[in-house]
Amino acid sequence: MKNVTDFEDLLKEKYGEKGTPTRDKYDAESLAFRLGVMLKEARKEAQITQEELAEKTGTKKSYISRIERGQSDIQISTYYKLIELGLGKHLHISIG
Repeated sequence: MKNVTDFEDLLKEKYGEKGTPTRDKYDAESLAFRLGVMLKEARKEAQITQEELAEKTGTKKSYISRIERGQSDIQISTYYKLIELGLGKHLHISIG
C-alpha cells in the first residue's frame, strides 16, 4: 500500500475512482449504513422501540431493523416519514 494522504485516497486505492462499479457499490452501501445509524440514534433519543416506530409510520419492525443495520435501501420519502412523522424530528438534506 502506498502512502495514503487522506480518506479519499484510501477509497480510490481500495475501490477505484468515483463512477466505477466497485466504487459506486461502496458508496451506496456506505450511505445506507450512515442513514441507518442516524435513524437508530434518533429513535433511541426519542425513547421508542422499532416496533413503536413501525406502528406510527405504517411499516414493519423488520424493515426498521434492516434500515438501522444498513441492510436495506430506503427512499427519501420513507426516510422522511420515519424521521418527521415517526420521531417528530426534522429531516434536513443539503447538497454541497
